[in-house]
Amino acid sequence: QVQLVESGGGSVQAGGSLSLSCAASGRTFSISAMGWFRQAPGKEREFVAAISWSGGRTTYADSVKGRFTIFRDNAKNTVYLQMNILKPEDTAAYYCAARRADSLSIAQNDYDNWGQGTQVTVSS
Repeated sequence: QVQLVESGGGSVQAGGSLSLSCAASGRTFSISAMGWFRQAPGKEREFVAAISWSGGRTTYADSVKGRFTIFRDNAKNTVYLQMNILKPEDTAAYYCAARRADSLSIAQNDYDNWGQGTQVTVSS
């Protein structure tokens, strides 16, 4: 089993920054690509960003491109999401996900393990 624990959420004013972390434990050798998703109240969960095992390939949702950066430190079994120029519409619970395959995917069903989520609130 793989356990994922997110941290770093909080409240910030529009234009501010937050950095999320996701620490993996357990059978971490089975993890390849990882991703971040988010779910706002009353909305479906949506893709935010994904990264390959080496970190050499990344992909982003259009809504966050140029503002968010995903990166990872495999020595620490941790993936990060640096969020800059935050907007009120970024308010959501943010979830970390991991998959065994190393191909990048924006589809939730392609991920094998999920964290519990961390709340990000952006006020105007």
